[in-house]
Amino acid sequence: MTSYDDALASLQAAGRLPSVSAAVARGGTPVWQGCVSVLPDREVTSASSYRIGSITKTLTAVLVMQLRDEGRLALDDPIGRFVPTGYADATVHDLLAHTAGLQSEPAGAWWERVDGGTVDELLAANDGSGRVAAAGEGYHYSNLGFALLGEAVARLRGASWWEVVQQRLLAPLGMGATSYHPPADHAPGRSVDHFAHTLWAEPHSDTRAMAPAGQLWSTVGDLLRWADFLATGHPDVLAPATLAEMAERATPAEAYGLGLRVLSVDGRTLVGHTGSMPGFMASLFVDRSTRDAVVALTDATTGLRADQVPGRFLAAGPGNPSGPVALWRPSPGAVPDRVAEVLGVWYWGNTGFGIEWRDGELQVHDLRTGELEERFRPEGDGFLGTDGYHRGETLHLRRRADGTVGHLECATFIWTRTPYDPQAPIPGGPAPRA
Repeated sequence: MTSYDDALASLQAAGRLPSVSAAVARGGTPVWQGCVSVLPDREVTSASSYRIGSITKTLTAVLVMQLRDEGRLALDDPIGRFVPTGYADATVHDLLAHTAGLQSEPAGAWWERVDGGTVDELLAANDGSGRVAAAGEGYHYSNLGFALLGEAVARLRGASWWEVVQQRLLAPLGMGATSYHPPADHAPGRSVDHFAHTLWAEPHSDTRAMAPAGQLWSTVGDLLRWADFLATGHPDVLAPATLAEMAERATPAEAYGLGLRVLSVDGRTLVGHTGSMPGFMASLFVDRSTRDAVVALTDATTGLRADQVPGRFLAAGPGNPSGPVALWRPSPGAVPDRVAEVLGVWYWGNTGFGIEWRDGELQVHDLRTGELEERFRPEGDGFLGTDGYHRGETLHLRRRADGTVGHLECATFIWTRTPYDPQAPIPGGPAPRA
């Protein structure tokens, strides 16, 4: 065990991550990789593929800068020169830096969760009316903007965006584990029910026209190669000087360059990107001056503090483990009906509490602080307090005439689904509003 392993286990436990893989390079040399998985139905290792979400944008950005270096386009060119779009006046520079004022998402259904349409359909549905700011007014992240950039690449190269990615990036860099669709060895996209701690399957959609914004799958090993490329360049891909240009903050964006996030961590300047798609989160950052890099991939919709990942691992090392970390584990099987009825948010007066089901017991957390206040285990028709103020007391489910739970009662304390529910027998009645 190393402190890298400790850092990975801590990420898993804090984020409730079904599985998480990570890898670290020092001076451009991979020095560690690992995986923690509590998935009950799938074997996942550090060699498994995960969806990388918006890390895909860094590949699209490099393809755009290749065209710029070849003289095929200029950063101040309007995108309408290459793609017939309602946002024709948005410049290539502003789309790369998310300063063009485009809306964050394309019009239509939630694109990350459904199989996408054609480019023509995307362009027709986004006629320019969704703009949220003037060009250069400020930073506003836009997935739509990167779909337009990817289409410009495809039209200028005379091939699909994915074909260009394969030919001009993956092949010369030896990134054979990066793919458009999930390979056989892939982590399954999952989300975690906040209160029941159960796992839910998430879709693995083909985003098609939106693919340049977030479609790809990869491994931590392949992404370490990509991270080192962002630091050093490659004679067959992109020059170091162009990558340095991409890594400069693009005013008025304070933490974004040309297709790259710029992150300050413990006196270092890191570049890379985070990623998120249904069932997945990702983090890739590299210190271009030292070639130290960190990649982390997880099959969870939320829970990974992706911008904090590099600091955790760069501060770690090959020795000095701090000791075992208790991993988070999902609830096995279905939650009993009686338990499901009481999960969620409840109020004691105006004070909010969250009741969760974990390790066969109810856990009551203060919503203000997140602190664990009480524990109850099933007993009879109710739940017996095992820890906290109501240890030894019974939590009763008080039902309405229709059989649904109206409120909870324990030693005269009343919990309701809304503050001071007038239908509950709260002494003194509902509190008056000030």
